[in-house]
Amino acid sequence: MAHMRKLLVVTLLFALFAAAAAAAQAPPVVTLVKAARLLDPRTGKVLAPAAVLVENGKISEVGSQSQLQAHAPAAVRTIDLGSATLLPGLIDSHTHLLLDVVVPPESEINRRSNGMFFPGLLLAITMSPSARVLLGAQLAHADLESGFTTVRNLGHSGVDGDVALRDAINAGRVSGPRLLASGRKLIAPGAYIHSLNAALAEPIVQQEFLTIARPEQAREAVRANVFYAVDLIKIAIEDDITPAEVSTVVDEAHRQHLKVAVHAASTGSIQMAIDAGADSIEHGNDVTDAQLKSMRDKGIFLDITPTFWGGSFTRILEASIVMSPAMKSKEAAADERTRQRSVSFTQRILKSGVKFAAGSDMCWAYPGKTRGEASALMFSHLREAGMPALDILRAVTSNAAEMLGWQDRIGAVEAGKFADLIAVTADPLADIGALEQVRFVMKGGEVIRNDLAVSPPSAAMGREALGEELAYVPGSSP
Repeated sequence: MAHMRKLLVVTLLFALFAAAAAAAQAPPVVTLVKAARLLDPRTGKVLAPAAVLVENGKISEVGSQSQLQAHAPAAVRTIDLGSATLLPGLIDSHTHLLLDVVVPPESEINRRSNGMFFPGLLLAITMSPSARVLLGAQLAHADLESGFTTVRNLGHSGVDGDVALRDAINAGRVSGPRLLASGRKLIAPGAYIHSLNAALAEPIVQQEFLTIARPEQAREAVRANVFYAVDLIKIAIEDDITPAEVSTVVDEAHRQHLKVAVHAASTGSIQMAIDAGADSIEHGNDVTDAQLKSMRDKGIFLDITPTFWGGSFTRILEASIVMSPAMKSKEAAADERTRQRSVSFTQRILKSGVKFAAGSDMCWAYPGKTRGEASALMFSHLREAGMPALDILRAVTSNAAEMLGWQDRIGAVEAGKFADLIAVTADPLADIGALEQVRFVMKGGEVIRNDLAVSPPSAAMGREALGEELAYVPGSSP
């Protein structure tokens, strides 16, 4: 009997080794994606009809359908998207995937400083880390389904929540976009959270932020984030941090080969970021023309965040709470001021020649919309501020890829880059709102969403031909 059991074990092991060897020798899966058009945001050129050959999660060739069909192996998997337009996967360069703030009642908003945001932030910090990461996984998948194949998470994610989410995505344990994680945001004492119970304040703050009050702490804060394997450093300055502290952050981050994204809205804080040699300035609301020129000359990116443009936040309020007539009037007046400023702001950026990208800065629960749908509203906001469609496309593809330092991996549909593709049915150059209705998403050669397949099912094509949503199986990790 013992002999039979040993023989059975040996047989099973042999079968497993044989299967592994066969899998190792199997030819790679090759996919041919066909569409009526392919738009290259960098040049504005359109290839029609177009095809993309994908192998091992990367793009191996781009060209005409007839040319690529001739180069494809006999067992190629074909995805025909009909009359759709193909584009590179979208990049949201400023988001907060582990924050989903619900707008509190008006009475609560009026009760405290920053009452709109503070209660939701505090509730997020007091969540268990595991529950918060699972929330982030849900929001990340929603972003991916809306065509954001890469995101840069800039704080508000606990001690290492965005790092853990990034690693889970890369390992294929959860579905989401490629993610650059910044870990805890560096802030001055008293920023974002203040006036807490003294017995609890420090542990609460440390769960979300690294505070710096002198240059030595600035260097230590960067190293604390490095310990958790972040991809970049995020620091928020509102004229409450000294130039020496900002310069120390940038110096230490660059020594660690990490880029620095600086939240800076006022003219003074923007100048500190420029003088320190930051890699990107987030928001930049009060940037001057002289500062734009200096940023252009130094190669510093401006990351535009049109979150509250176009009356968007008022729509979130209307969908979330009951507003008094006084609050409605106040928000309407604020919307009009924002519209006027955003148009001037956009035109000055375009005229300056500064490098720019765009991010949603989305951290709000938007009733009736997924996180991805809420993030995609930034496209219409930029259009309403007068930004041409091609510049908007560049801001969330090739420009953003360069700002992230990933221009060799993403941001364009070309050989050697990750096979991150989206498709829309309308012409995005004629109507940038088409990006709010993404119908096909591929990340790393794997179909995440396909509402467009037109070819009949075949053994080679598999479930994609039926337009079924597939779970993400990772190709190459970033």
